[in-house]
Amino acid sequence: MEQFRRTKIVATLGPASSSEEMIRKLAIAGVDVFRLNFSHGAHETHRQNASIIRKIEKEIGKPLAIMMDLQGPKIRIGVFEDGSILLKQGAKFILDMEKEFGNSKRVALPHPEIFEALREGTELLLDDGKIRLRIEDNDGSKIITEVVDGGVLLNKKGVNIPNAVLPIAALTEKDKGDVAIANEIDADWVAISFVQTAEDVRYARKFVSSDVGILAKIEKPSAVDGIDSILEVSDAIMVARGDLGVEMPYEAVPGIQKMLINKARRHKKPVVVATQMLESMISCHVPTRAEVSDVACAVAEGADAVMLSAESASGNFPEDAVKTMAKVALKTEADGLSFSQDFTNISTLAEGVRNAVINDNVKFVVVFTETGRSAIDISNGRPGIPVVALTPNTKTLHKLSLVNGVKAFLVGELFSVTQMVEMAQDVVTRNFSTKGSIKVAIVAGIPFRASGSTNLLHIHAIGAHINS
Repeated sequence: MEQFRRTKIVATLGPASSSEEMIRKLAIAGVDVFRLNFSHGAHETHRQNASIIRKIEKEIGKPLAIMMDLQGPKIRIGVFEDGSILLKQGAKFILDMEKEFGNSKRVALPHPEIFEALREGTELLLDDGKIRLRIEDNDGSKIITEVVDGGVLLNKKGVNIPNAVLPIAALTEKDKGDVAIANEIDADWVAISFVQTAEDVRYARKFVSSDVGILAKIEKPSAVDGIDSILEVSDAIMVARGDLGVEMPYEAVPGIQKMLINKARRHKKPVVVATQMLESMISCHVPTRAEVSDVACAVAEGADAVMLSAESASGNFPEDAVKTMAKVALKTEADGLSFSQDFTNISTLAEGVRNAVINDNVKFVVVFTETGRSAIDISNGRPGIPVVALTPNTKTLHKLSLVNGVKAFLVGELFSVTQMVEMAQDVVTRNFSTKGSIKVAIVAGIPFRASGSTNLLHIHAIGAHINS
């Protein structure tokens, strides 16, 4: 039996990790959720990877969730006649909608829908913030800028506009085509990129099946400002530190990360911390000490999951990166650093479980759940013991792979209290290392099979007589 780790691991698949052999190694090493990045790769490649994930899930007996990450409305400039230009500080540079090749004076910005939202004084960040332009004039078809920070600018580099809510749809036509195959690849989560407001999430829901969770990627200042309303309509969020660190001052990102984690817990929604967590392991067997501290910090702050991007998708050591992340999370948890003591906002149910841990020396909580909400609720209270979720719903089984401290199992439906206690005892003794007499807290809803009716908390000593 593998050591129980509360913090979940999300790993991105790519050229370095799309073989059946490597996906199996990553799953065994500790991956709980596999991310399919639809900014890259053909549909057929993603279908094949999803099929492999489901095959391996059955082989190793471990729930594995699939997250499809949509590209979103990425804004890019056009191309230059010579492939690149050099922009000097103080120079004038024009962005327009002309189709000609760009040069040192101008380049196309083929996104007419955003021109009207850009005002004099607005700053544009190009190439992940390496180039900074300030708008001096905008007549609706041509934007005149001054170069604030210059440098070499290449074809089709991305444009970030930090201080504007842009009139663009949350899902592009490409995204809609991608999300249409969610059922084909049996996706459990769909990650929405460049969310600006809660309305973006509501719009995305029109295209996403109701049994698939929507994860809002927080990478825009407007999303940070509107996080409470976004959390109300999302099923989870991601602290996407890449673009977030471009659009906001880099020194502000750690504080924003902590705030977003706290907000997510208050709303009882899972939260993933992502981007450059073990970046050096793309080309090196071991991480830097700073990266280890970064992962440990996310764990200690209460993140439900931490994510690998290029480290597992295109790096040289994807399996080592997963093992490293698992070891750091386990050590941080073992050192007692990962449990926030702010329990002012936990539910009556979560508080009851915590009291059972403290007063009754309960070692496991077993929760019977149709939708997963009760398991997430209890997890949110961070009881410090495994939350064993038993569900008859395969989608719920997979989605709980993203939730801190929850280990989910697929079971049949319940018909009696006796069956409930027997099932709870059987799952715990078969799947966890238990010695001597231990107590478990059993959480369920009566009548059985009625979603949203959690109303029973029963303390049971494993090995004790079961009364009918």
